[in-house]
Amino acid sequence: MNDGTIKDTWGFAAGVLPCANMVKSFRVSDLQTLLASMGRSKSGLKQDLVGRALRLVQTEYSPELLKNVRQLYESRFPKTSGWLAARRPDGVPVGYSSLSSSPTATSQGADYLNGISKPVATPAAEVKLVPLPFYQTLETLLLPTELISQNNEKLQDSQCIFELTPNQADQIRNASELRPGMRSIQVVLRICYTDSIGVQEDQYPPNIAVKVNQSYCHVPGYYPSNKPGVEPRRPCRPVNITPWLHLSTATNRVTVTWGNFGKRYSVAVYLVRVFTAADLFSQLKLCSEESAERCRERIQEKLRFDPESEIATTGLRVSLICPLVKMRLGVPCRVLTCAHLQCFDAVFFLQMNEKKPTWTCPVCDKPAPFELLTIDGLLSDILKETSEEIEEIEYLTDGSWRPIRDEKERDRERERSNTPEYPVVDICIPEANGHSPAHSSTSLTGKSGSGSVGTAGGPVAGGAVVDLTLDSSSEEEEGGGAGGDSEDTEDSADSPAPKRGRYNYDKDLVTAY
Repeated sequence: MNDGTIKDTWGFAAGVLPCANMVKSFRVSDLQTLLASMGRSKSGLKQDLVGRALRLVQTEYSPELLKNVRQLYESRFPKTSGWLAARRPDGVPVGYSSLSSSPTATSQGADYLNGISKPVATPAAEVKLVPLPFYQTLETLLLPTELISQNNEKLQDSQCIFELTPNQADQIRNASELRPGMRSIQVVLRICYTDSIGVQEDQYPPNIAVKVNQSYCHVPGYYPSNKPGVEPRRPCRPVNITPWLHLSTATNRVTVTWGNFGKRYSVAVYLVRVFTAADLFSQLKLCSEESAERCRERIQEKLRFDPESEIATTGLRVSLICPLVKMRLGVPCRVLTCAHLQCFDAVFFLQMNEKKPTWTCPVCDKPAPFELLTIDGLLSDILKETSEEIEEIEYLTDGSWRPIRDEKERDRERERSNTPEYPVVDICIPEANGHSPAHSSTSLTGKSGSGSVGTAGGPVAGGAVVDLTLDSSSEEEEGGGAGGDSEDTEDSADSPAPKRGRYNYDKDLVTAY
């Protein structure tokens, strides 16, 4: 093998290795995007997608593939350079910490459990955890350290120890209470994947349990899913271990029970200051509010005429109802990287993420990190100028706006003006329909016409009695009632008496009201 071939081989390996490491950190959506851009199938579970993407990197490595991988990686980790972060120190094998054989790691000594010597956990110095909006790291008590399996059992126990300085103990002891049992200064335990590429989000291993100084502490449980077929999700957030610590110089021992199913995890301990949703809202209102003038410029940019477009947009409608709680907006907020102008309520958004951190835009479901949130100054002014009845507005090309309520009101008035008015007829009044209602004590003649009268000679109140056994021709022959001629009277006298029921009514007559 000549020198040129050796250089090409090293160059190929130097390019494939970082690219493969970046692919391993992708989520399902990133893997599907990568495979679709390269003409590959994007269906299957995550492990299938990862294997398919890695085979693609190894067999069809090209500048185009590298470009797509770097773009996806930098879109997920914008604060770090994907290419440089993927490179590891020379001579360090992939998947192993560069401090695994350092003297500091071996000088900690072996830990014994039930008389069996346990391997020493090595600090994973290159693992970096993502910053959390509700937690401000004050001091690092234990660097990210990998959980080492002791045997082939599925459940493993890993221990770590640390001590608090007198100053740290005083900080915790003198911290104010956010609510009963929760202090503003805490010691938290964070767990993530052991991966040196980029920053890592909190991720719990299966079957996790945390014991602090021989007492089990609370670990967040699973959230039930409202969608059918979707498994419950556990919110991976820092575990507060403060109540079980020795607030002195005594050694604190933390035991993490975890499921060993092939993935590698690291654990770290930090002294943090905890913020509430009200604290973050104060920061947001103080530091991140977009002026009304800048908002108008953004609207004009969106509505600017594009000669290449076949459709000209003359207005953009924006709802004044928050998509989260279906109530009128209080403090309109949106994400700077989102393309839409629709806002959501900042207070409710922060409160929901304090309980269940997702940091997702409720309008377009894209990532909505706290540092990219901004308050819409123009919509804030509109909310102050409009009444509660207005639920929607429209932005115009010149940056102005108009309420949508006027058109709806005009439609309602137009409908009311075009609706003809009909007189209300009360069928219980004799004069309304030209018939006299029947009385409960109906005449025993069995014939009832349109001019039936009571015993007193006047109209009788009640329902009208209609003989359904007679047709129109019979009514004309009979003369229509008691005021007929003598021949009808004689026929009536000769005819048999109508059948009567148990309660003295004619069976052939039906009362119509």
